[in-house]
Order: sequence, then structure tokens, then C-alpha cells
Amino acid sequence: MEKYSEDSIKTLEWQEHIRKRPGMYIGKLGDGSAEDDGIYVLLKEVADNSIDEYMMGFGKKIEIDITDNSVRVRDYGRGVPLGKVLDVSSKMNTGAKYDSKVFKKSVGLNGVGIKAVNALSDKFIITSFREGEEKKVEYSRGQVIEEHDILPSNKKNGTEVYFEPDTSLFSEFKYITDFVEPLLKYYAYLNSGLRIKFNGKVFHSKNGLLDLLTDSISSDILYPIIHLHGEDIEIALTHGNQYGEEYYSFVNGQHTIQGGSHLLAFKEAVVKTVRDFYKKDFHVSDIKSAIIGAVSIKVEDPIFESQTKTKLGSKLMEPDGIGIRTFIMNFVSKELENFLYKNDGTAKAILQKIQDSEKERKAISGIKKIARKRAKKLSVHNKKLRDCDIHFNTKNKNKDESTIFITEGDSASGSITKARDVDTQAVFSLRGKPLNTYGLTKKIIYQNEEFNMLQAALDIEDGIENLRYNKIVVATDADIDGMHIRLLLLTFFLNYFPDLIKNKHLYILQTPLFRVRNKKKTIYCYSDDEKLSAINELGKTHEITRFKGLGEISPDEFKHFIGKDIRLEPVLLRKEDAVADMLKFYMGKNTPDRQEFIIDNLRVEEAI
Repeated sequence: MEKYSEDSIKTLEWQEHIRKRPGMYIGKLGDGSAEDDGIYVLLKEVADNSIDEYMMGFGKKIEIDITDNSVRVRDYGRGVPLGKVLDVSSKMNTGAKYDSKVFKKSVGLNGVGIKAVNALSDKFIITSFREGEEKKVEYSRGQVIEEHDILPSNKKNGTEVYFEPDTSLFSEFKYITDFVEPLLKYYAYLNSGLRIKFNGKVFHSKNGLLDLLTDSISSDILYPIIHLHGEDIEIALTHGNQYGEEYYSFVNGQHTIQGGSHLLAFKEAVVKTVRDFYKKDFHVSDIKSAIIGAVSIKVEDPIFESQTKTKLGSKLMEPDGIGIRTFIMNFVSKELENFLYKNDGTAKAILQKIQDSEKERKAISGIKKIARKRAKKLSVHNKKLRDCDIHFNTKNKNKDESTIFITEGDSASGSITKARDVDTQAVFSLRGKPLNTYGLTKKIIYQNEEFNMLQAALDIEDGIENLRYNKIVVATDADIDGMHIRLLLLTFFLNYFPDLIKNKHLYILQTPLFRVRNKKKTIYCYSDDEKLSAINELGKTHEITRFKGLGEISPDEFKHFIGKDIRLEPVLLRKEDAVADMLKFYMGKNTPDRQEFIIDNLRVEEAI
């Protein structure tokens, strides 16, 4: 047994603590393949400071340049006081945001963010330009490399931060534009008048949340977007023709991906206002079905439930002391009800949508009861779902770490089941090819055994609020049948649960196509280029194996592909994807058109 003595007690320097426990400051590390990977949190921590400057009325432009492995953020605010550039970037609990007179309703309040970026970067350079002078400090992994003297400068006031995330922590990372752009767009939507220039592309918004919904909605809407403003609050909402619900929530310009007290209050307020306006006790699900909404509030000293600020925990609107729920309920009840009285066309459209949802809900209520019983019985006897322990023993475990793999066949599910982390990874096994659900009503989910079971396993029957797993990973073979099953599953999610995709819960598992090895080394390759590189590395004596199916990969090997080095391709949904037209073409009954498309593209390949 180790001796417990004075020598056992250690005090870490600030940068050492951050580097030893990065998860406390930026969540998980990752390689950039997921939206919540640490490299994006590093970007946010720096950008938040520039946004706070704008919110205080200083600087109308922010420049952000990103390569695969470096970031530069330049704002045109007041600039850090030159004598404090070193302190604000390297001394914990140091910053002006503790003074509410200087920074009101700001995002970053704990004096930690930019120091975490500093400690977790191979290279970190901060330069402040202020009143004709500039001050620069250079770091590496939190250690000062050079502190420059204050020099004359002809550059405009503001602060510039350049950093390169530490390659020993963020291995083979890469910033993905499809993750960066939404973040910057949200900054623009929440700060009307601000111009953000990202790698030459400018983001700018005049109408706030109205622009956000207009740019985000990929389906038809049933009535013009309702857009309402108040002091410290802004909301926007409409109904679409999709299944599910879709929400965007913000606090002080921060996108609270996991919602929080403000989003719960917004949902409750909409339901109450609709019931009061129509004087009918509508079912909650009928009011919220296909709703698309956004809410933004500004709070002094917000309390978030994690360092990454993805969920609001505050209950009060400091310093007034009024509850956030009461504040939002009062605003929505008054302003939304007034809007509906003045806009009869919108009021009628909402009523019709509620009545249509009620009709469909009642039509399938009997089928749902039978389907629930069948799903519960089958899950016990057929063991289609091999669940993870995180749902049975939550001590020291975070639901955000949970993953479910959707596999095809017994051999593939068997390999993943044996190789998985039983604490956080679950497996759901499909039997054969699932049904093509394009153009079918939600009634089909309860009548189809596979989809009924899948819905029950995910616990999404009443919406994604109860989703049991943070990541839903489609794991199919790398052949034609596997691709077909993948497309059928994507069609299912796009049809009935598009909010799963819009909230970044759906992924495709990337597994190696080849294994190249000799007696000394084994290299797994995910493409032909990687295979050629491996062959060159290993030399003449090597063996090449082509993996055709997941069942061919042994459980021991599978551990390499679903562990810390897992490669996941996120399924992203953007307005320009034109989902309805895409599904109609690829999954509809227009077989001759698709056949012609395939033939034309095969000819292109042959010509190349």
C-alpha cells in the first residue's frame, strides 16, 4: 500500500491542472469529427470574449481565420489594457467580467476560458492594440515564451488571439467548416449589426431570430414566422409539416445546445398561451407537434451547468430577482396572445395544425398501446437491444457519453457487442432490411416490428427529450446491401425524427476497408489512399485483407474502431439540402428517373 504522507500532497500550477484535467474545462478532447469536440470549445472561448465586447457596444467587426490546425480571432473592441495582457491570459480568476459595470450580461464570467485555450495550445499568442500602442505575449502550453515590450502601433483598437491546439492532446484533429459556420451564424443572429468574417465569408443578420429560423428551416412552414421582441428577450416560432419538434435556445448570445430553464419555460409558455387563446385544453403533444421555435434571453451572472455553457441552470433574472420562468411566461402570454388576436390567418393555421395532430394521435392511440406491449415483450425475449450500464448505474457517469450502435445481422452485432464498452455503448440489432418509410404516416412505426422496437429502444415516442443515448451510430457493412440499409435508416430518421439529426445525434460508423500488416506492424486503412500509404510504409513483405462485412472483423480488432480512436461521420441537415426533394427522388416511386441517373453517372465514371 502506498504511504500517505506530506509528500503525497501536491499543488499544481494552473496550466498543469488544466492539462491534466482538460475535461473539466472544455469537455472531451476529440479530433474535430463531432460538434462538441474540444477544439470547437477552444474557438468559442476566444470568440466569446470578442462577442462580449460587441455586446457592450465596442467593435462591429470580428475576423476569424481557421486552417486545419490553427485559429486567429481579431476583434475591434477596446483592447485588453496593455498592462494586464499577461495577467488575463495566464492568471486564473482574472478578468474584467467580475465587474458588472464593465461587462453586463456577458457569456464568459469565470475568468478561466482563455487560460484553458492557452494551456491546451502548442502555440498561443495574444496581442492587444489600444490607443496607438500594442502589447504581445507568446506562450507554449501555458508557459511564457516571450513577453514583448509595449510598442507604438498604427492598428485599430482591439485584441487578436492566435492559437494552435496541442497535437499531443488533440491527435490528428481538423476543424470542420460545417461545425464552425453554424456557431458563427448564431453569433450573428444574436447580435444584429455585427459582421463576422470567417475565412473571407461574411455572416451578418438584420432580423435576429427571424433570420435564424428562415435560414435553418428545411421544410415548408404553415404560416409566416412569428417574431417578438422585448427587453432582454426575443422569440420566434412557427409550425412545419414534419414530425417532431425543433428548438434553438440562447443565453447572452451563447447557444445552449442542451437547453435549460429558459427553454423549458418557453415551451410551457407557448402551450399555456395557445390553450388560453383558443379556450381549449389541447393535448400538449398536439400543440408542440412540428413546432419550430427559438428563444433568446439576456441574464446578468448566468449559471451554466457545465464549463462548456451548453445548458442554463439559472432560475432568476438577476439583479431584479424575478424568476426566469415567470419572466418568460409573462412575456409570451402577453405578446403571443396579442399577436394571435391581430393576425387571424396565423391563428387559424395554428388551430388547424393542432386539430390535424389531434386527429392523427387519436387514430393511432390504440395501435400505440399494443405496440408498446409488443416492444417490451420482444426486447426481453429476443434481446435485440444490448443496453449499456450507464442507464442502470449513473454514479459518476454522464449520459452525454452514451452511444447506441444500430447494426445489421447477428454476426455484426455479435462482434460489436463483444468489443464495446459495456458502461457507455449499447447495441441494437436489425433483422434484415428495414422498410422504406418514405411517404408513409407515423402509424407505420407502430405496425412495423423493427421500427417499433427501435423507437422504444431510443425512447423517442414522445419526442427526443427522453432520448436515452447521446449518439445514435448507424453501423452497416461497407457493401451495397450495407449502404442500402443505411439509406433506409436515414429515410426513417429524416421522415419521423428530423430533430435527432438537427441536434447532431446521428452518426455513421467508419470502419476500415483494409488491413495491411507484416510481422512487425498492423495498419488499418479507411480508403485506397491510406492503403497505398500503408503498403509504402511496410515495404515489400506485407499482407492485405479486404474487410467486406463487420462480422468479418474479430471482437479484439473491433475494439480499435469503437474505442477512443472511433471514426464517426456526423449526419448533417442544412436548409440547402432540400430534404423533401431529395427523399422524393432517391426513395420515391420514380424508378425510371433513378435508373437513368445511375446510368448517366456510371458513364461519367467510365469517362474519367
